[in-house]
Amino acid sequence: MPLVSAAAGSGPPCRSARARWGTGDTRHLDAAIAPTFTDRTLPEGRPQGPEGPAFASKSFRAAVPDLSCEVEQLIAAGDRVVAHLRFRGRFTGAFGDRKGAGQAVDFIATDILRVQDGRITDNWHIGDNLTLFQQLGVVAR
Repeated sequence: MPLVSAAAGSGPPCRSARARWGTGDTRHLDAAIAPTFTDRTLPEGRPQGPEGPAFASKSFRAAVPDLSCEVEQLIAAGDRVVAHLRFRGRFTGAFGDRKGAGQAVDFIATDILRVQDGRITDNWHIGDNLTLFQQLGVVAR
């Protein structure tokens, strides 16, 4: 198993993948995501492969255009990088058939990434969807 250094979590692939959340610019993904990328926790309706993260970014930023992503913890071991993330913004767009009214969005997610040859090949994403959906008004608090 190739070794990912502790610095790899802040290196180009991980930094580029996070930058697309903060800027909405999916060109960052080209540098970060391997052509063989696999989402191991693929949500229904999201395409598999490198197109999936771009689709997720575009869809979510349509709902929360000012979305920011802060890395709260970063751990590298073996060929894995674990990123504990905090997303914040205001729901001013649309999420499915829901229209935002400017309410605050603040939730956490954790990504377990496999990095090989300097690019992300796999992702296991765990998000606090209950908190997110409550904030979006999709489910009751």
